[in-house]
Parts: sequence; C-alpha cells; structure tokens
Amino acid sequence: MTEGTTSAEGADTLTRLEQEGEIAADYLEGLLDIADLDGDIDMDVEADRASVSIISDTGSRDLQKLVGRDGEVLEALQELTRLAVHRETGDRSRLMLDIAGYRAQKRSELSELGAKAAAEVKSSGEPKRLKPMTPFERKVVHDAVKAAGLRSESEGEEPQRFVVVLPN
Repeated sequence: MTEGTTSAEGADTLTRLEQEGEIAADYLEGLLDIADLDGDIDMDVEADRASVSIISDTGSRDLQKLVGRDGEVLEALQELTRLAVHRETGDRSRLMLDIAGYRAQKRSELSELGAKAAAEVKSSGEPKRLKPMTPFERKVVHDAVKAAGLRSESEGEEPQRFVVVLPN
C-alpha cells in the first residue's frame, strides 16, 4: 500500500482488481469457446493491476494465433478485454493480458535490452535512442534503465514513440 492509504482502501482496491480479473476471465473463456481453443485462465494482481494469463497444458501452438505477429493480436485482445471490464464496472481498466507466456518472455528480453543500453550509456556517456516500442515495451525498458541507476525518457509520437536512455 502507498503512504496515506488505509488497509480498508487497500482491501477495496484488491477486491476491485480481483473483480476485474473475474470479468476478464469470463470474457476470455467465452472467446476461447468461440474460437474452439484450449487454454486455462490464470488470474493475479500485480503492481496494482489485474493480470490475466491464458496458458496451455499441452504446449499447443494454437494459442499463438491469439498472440499474432509481434503481439499485435494480443494487444487487440487486451484492449477488447479492458472494454469488457469497463462495460461491466464503469471504470477504466489497466488489466494486463498474457497469452502462452508471450508477454513474460518479451518482458525478460526488454529488461535485458534496457540493462544493456544503460551499460552502453554509462561507458560512452552519450544518450542512446532505442527503436520504437509499444507503451508496455517502453515501460519495461524504463524500469530496467532505472534499476541500472540511469534515467530515460520517451520521445516521438505513437506509433513511432521510442525510449532514449540518458547519462547521469
């Protein structure tokens, strides 16, 4: 909990996020049924947002259809799921969706990219511009750069917005 929040407010937030996860899970189960795809839904609350994952016990490549090229379908499904939650609750959702571990793998790769970029900037003393990224990707890189003791900024306009890692 953050400073200034009571335990009751924290419990209310947790209950609200769990409700978002339940609504999202129901929506996604319906989607899986319509698409005739097998997958299990896992719900959690991470960093003050609901997190829902679709996983497959069989390691089936069918779920890759829901990820799409470079996660494009996953991003669209996340937005649709957020809209379904908004329709039920009336509140804007920051829910994160992962399918077949795609986002977890991407997070790992981006954390490594951010750490490497920070190391380059530390040694060269020069700012480093990275390729354009989605908001999720930029957030992961910003976090990795901050963990490495440097700062970063986003520049440009969507969809060409990118991270610049800055020396101290």
